[in-house]
Amino acid sequence: MKKAVVILIAKKKIKKTFSNKGLLMLLFIFLAVLSYVTVNSWVAFEKHHHVVEHHQDESRKSWDDNPDKHPHRMAHFGSFTFRLQHPLSVFDSGIESYTGNAIFLEAHKQHTANFSEASLSTGLVRFGDLNITMLLQLILPLIIFFLGYASITSEKENGTLKIMHIQGAKVKEILLGKSLGLFLVSALFFLPAFIALWSITFLEEGEILNSAIAIRCLLITISYVLFYLILCCITVIVSGKSQNSNKALLSLLGVWLLFFIITPKMAQVVGNSMYPNLSKIAFKAEIEDEISKQGDSHNPNDPYFNSLRDSILKANNVTDVKDLPINYSGFVMGKGEEQSAIIYNKQHHKLIDTYRKQNSISDGLVLLNPYLAIKNVSMSLSGTDFDTYVNFLSQTEEYRYKQSQYMNELQMKFISNKATSSEGKINVIDKSYWKSAPKFNYEFISVSQTIKTQISAIITLVIWFFFTLLFMIKFSNRFKII
Repeated sequence: MKKAVVILIAKKKIKKTFSNKGLLMLLFIFLAVLSYVTVNSWVAFEKHHHVVEHHQDESRKSWDDNPDKHPHRMAHFGSFTFRLQHPLSVFDSGIESYTGNAIFLEAHKQHTANFSEASLSTGLVRFGDLNITMLLQLILPLIIFFLGYASITSEKENGTLKIMHIQGAKVKEILLGKSLGLFLVSALFFLPAFIALWSITFLEEGEILNSAIAIRCLLITISYVLFYLILCCITVIVSGKSQNSNKALLSLLGVWLLFFIITPKMAQVVGNSMYPNLSKIAFKAEIEDEISKQGDSHNPNDPYFNSLRDSILKANNVTDVKDLPINYSGFVMGKGEEQSAIIYNKQHHKLIDTYRKQNSISDGLVLLNPYLAIKNVSMSLSGTDFDTYVNFLSQTEEYRYKQSQYMNELQMKFISNKATSSEGKINVIDKSYWKSAPKFNYEFISVSQTIKTQISAIITLVIWFFFTLLFMIKFSNRFKII
């Protein structure tokens, strides 16, 4: 195979593509929309970031400014955690529009995340928001198909393909040259998006964060380059196997509908029907029912906690909880918190597993559909996928549990066993202990963990790329010249 011939054919493809004046208009419109959504996404991210920081600071200030109070009352006063978006959500918003942003934390109760963008917007948001990845994953593939559907068929129809072959150009060289030329033309559309992607690395503060973002940007760039190479090869292959340009265009439109629209939507529908999940009300009811069976720490006559009290009294050789060395109510609240947390985590894991099973239908199709592969890789590396959201919920619940147990420990240590009330200014502790409670500090999933999660999707892109290349090289003799 002669590289010079491949490069020459690629140059010819680029020149022929640019001879169409409509390309420049299409490129201008695409870049104008890309610029708009990039600026709009960045402004929205900055606004959300400042709002979250403001409300998180206000929530903490409200917590710290509480007066001297009984620890258990403080535990029920609670606090809020707000979800920070990953900087790369500017590039790929993923499921950000549909997931909650704020969670109220209090003792004995686990609340869900609320105030998603979709819940606060019109119904149109549910059909998808206009963002960079929508242009790169749905619109640009369609543009590539339109730019390349006649790559080979036009040469057949004009009789130039036969002449090129007679002059010494092998079919595989023609196919590879056309694919390379189409890829270089399509690069004019996606390179500005990558420039915007990499600019995020320089706009964010923090050396550690920037290095992680740089690695993510590199992996995203490589993945998208593989994706577009695959699309360009598929476009030229379909054009080479088609009898005329009309059939090639219809075939590619069918591929786009099947791979980019029908298959992803059908996978979601099938997943939801095969693995139905509990509603929010049913989920809460199941947890409350389980807790009622185990025992209620707030009920002084609960059989489970009565037996616990008897064992504690016996272990300390006393007959009254007032004679214990610790505040018994704080001890009971701690045990109740531990018990309810175990039940909640068990039910929550079951619910998450159901969602994972629903997603497994789409994940299982990545080997057959490179669009699903690039979609999953892009969301994961941008920190806007389902796993990132679940990670936020897990860290929030862990923080809530530690905060509640910290209050219970304060009650056990500083509140007298003879205390009968938590009202007013009696049986309280100093407000300085509220400030001693640790602040919530969310950490994103590491890059290595993200790669492990999406290794099948990454391998899929590599396999598809080499498969399309192999098909053009090894089976080029099956393409008709005339």
